[in-house]
Amino acid sequence: MSLREQILSLAKQYKNPQSNEDFTPGVDYVPVSGKVLDSDDLVALLDSSLDLWLTAGRYSQIFEKEFAHFMEQKYCLLVNSGSSANLLAFSALTSPFWGSKAIKPGDEVITVAAGFPTTVNPIIQNGCVPVFVDVSLGTYEIDISQLEKALSDKTKAIMIAHTMGNAFEAHLIKQFCERHDLWFIEDCCDAVGTKLNGKMVGTFGDIATVSFYPAHHMTMGEGGAVLTSNPKMKKVLESFRDWGRDCWCPPGKDNTCKKRFGWKLGELPEGYDHKYIYSHVGYNLKVTDMQAALGVSQLKKVSKFIEQRKYNFNFLKSKLSDLEKYLILPQATSGADVSWFGFLITVKENSPITKQALVEHLEQSKIGTRQLFAGNLLRQPLYQGINKRVVGELKNTDIIMRNTFWVGVYPGLNERHLNYIVETIRGKFV
Repeated sequence: MSLREQILSLAKQYKNPQSNEDFTPGVDYVPVSGKVLDSDDLVALLDSSLDLWLTAGRYSQIFEKEFAHFMEQKYCLLVNSGSSANLLAFSALTSPFWGSKAIKPGDEVITVAAGFPTTVNPIIQNGCVPVFVDVSLGTYEIDISQLEKALSDKTKAIMIAHTMGNAFEAHLIKQFCERHDLWFIEDCCDAVGTKLNGKMVGTFGDIATVSFYPAHHMTMGEGGAVLTSNPKMKKVLESFRDWGRDCWCPPGKDNTCKKRFGWKLGELPEGYDHKYIYSHVGYNLKVTDMQAALGVSQLKKVSKFIEQRKYNFNFLKSKLSDLEKYLILPQATSGADVSWFGFLITVKENSPITKQALVEHLEQSKIGTRQLFAGNLLRQPLYQGINKRVVGELKNTDIIMRNTFWVGVYPGLNERHLNYIVETIRGKFV
């Protein structure tokens, strides 16, 4: 047995110190989310690190191929975070490559106010105008009836996230985008594995984005991805991800095009090295191969993770269903097979206890809670004074800001955790 094999064999025997098997209610904290790792993940990380290939490499290539297949797409490009994935996806639409369809400063992009900042920030960072519409309570997804009101002659795209694992009505938004010749970006960071009418979310739009932060369905620690089935889009995305260069050689490779010194672009001299020709204002958003190695290992378990999330969600909903007089419990969009990210609860106005009091009670009982991200983005300090347009009064978004929170369903929780969550909530009502 080689020294490398000995190292990996010892790692395989290493016991995960983060097991949740021992749980004492009221003493041990119940997190809303977290990574679920085992010895196979450790072996993958060590195997990659022993290569001492510190940027994207063999594991990145394996992951991009396998994850694209899982997400029912042709292409996957790894990046260093889900936020970077959103920045990359939107920036790619500003490329001169798209001609008159390229997004330019001042163009409008339809989105929602009940979301996460980095779904909206790329719109602002590229000098465009976000147009905010409301969502529906229960599903917490975009109110489709507001799209026509949001449309103007400046509208160029729709960029929204599938909320908490649930799916927005992507098939209808796709039809709307096709009718008005708009770009469509699906933020799937919280919805890996969700299907709508039998199709994987992310396959409806021009580009999909995903996050691999530890809170999400599978993790690389940090990391994200953009997905597309359009080969031209893939080339533009790669350019923006890799410094904005025109060359498409992967790291460590030269002369893939077989004419490295045969190009004449811009005002550069003919024959200028193609590896150093830049066609976009790009970034360096690549991952390390160690991150990708962890992703390859996690991807083997993601279907099991998703099934456990569904089970945990259904457990909570069935046990809390008799409290719907006081609570709005989450519901799947029609036609959606949901890979749940969390369990959203909205406290109704007639409830004997406020959302704030319930959240504080749960936290004092060592049960983790989270808000539905930023609540109403327009109430946040960073969006004060930005160039924006708002459709309607965003009544439901404000209700969410005041009355909505969520608890966990991630695979690290078992029935002992879930029963404790149920008993703690029920104790304030019955």
